[in-house]
Amino acid sequence: MSEENIKLTVSPSPHKRSVDTTRSIMLDVIIALMPALIMSVVLFGFRSLLVTAVSVLSCVLFEYIARKVMKRDNTIGDLSAVVTGILLAFNLPSTMPIWMVIIGDAVAIIVAKQFFGGIGQNFVNPALAGRIVLMTSFANAMSDYPAPFAWRNIAVDAVTSATPLSQMTSVYKAGDIDAAINAAGLPTLTNMFFGVREGCLGETCAVALLLGFIYLLIRKVISPVIPLCFVGTVAVIMLIAGKGSLTFTAYQLLSGGLLLGAIFMATDYTTSPISTKGKIIFAVGCGIVTSLIRIFGNLPEGVSFSIILMNILVPHIEHLTTPKPFGTLKEKKEKKEAAA
Repeated sequence: MSEENIKLTVSPSPHKRSVDTTRSIMLDVIIALMPALIMSVVLFGFRSLLVTAVSVLSCVLFEYIARKVMKRDNTIGDLSAVVTGILLAFNLPSTMPIWMVIIGDAVAIIVAKQFFGGIGQNFVNPALAGRIVLMTSFANAMSDYPAPFAWRNIAVDAVTSATPLSQMTSVYKAGDIDAAINAAGLPTLTNMFFGVREGCLGETCAVALLLGFIYLLIRKVISPVIPLCFVGTVAVIMLIAGKGSLTFTAYQLLSGGLLLGAIFMATDYTTSPISTKGKIIFAVGCGIVTSLIRIFGNLPEGVSFSIILMNILVPHIEHLTTPKPFGTLKEKKEKKEAAA
């Protein structure tokens, strides 16, 4: 073979090609979210489906308009806006007024995502940014949780007007935690596991979220490091705070949006660290902040704030944990050699 026929393609790393695309990954996430969506309809009625549909359509529309106005290539085909719409809806009660849902979608897509360049360049999770704005702007609407099966006029035992998580603060302050749990009239742990409790439409059914988690692991879309470290950190802290009460710990793990946040939002590629060490630091930080807010904060839930806070710290975590390229001298050695 002559030298003229030898051609070398020079390009930046990585050189390994994969069949995975943004669209295929987002499609897997959508599939993983379907069990929770189905259970939200079963528990809270078809308005859950309406809220989710409006949220998805609004996110796609806002992304299309924003990209047009900013004169950028349109990215609605990658399905990331669909995922954002579903996740934001899952963080809302099924009774949320539609116009408020649309405001949250606008914040998530236009402000948190497109203002920073679009997918891959946002520094916080868009769905959580939208939720926090709605939570601080429309607190009453965001806490208007319907009872499960109320849409079918079915009464469920041990379901109170307050969410289980909101009652755990008073339980924690009680002297005998297990006795306080029994006196609080909380749903049984079985009901908690299957979602028969009040809460946002996509966060209540633990079994549905775990099915989605297993699917994402099988498809190798996410690593188990962040969800396990996040939930594990909360479990350890709550076991200590609950004076060794396994019941208190179980209620904390099954209440609020811990599983939804740990599985589907803390694992966002753009806003979470790349290295395993970085993922562990990130997840443990999320667990610590979540636990501190739940125990000592004025708000019963801390998942959204913890993930957003750790999203902001991700560049620093990456700087500290990114492995050095092979053959690179450490800074201290370079200084010693320069001095010599």
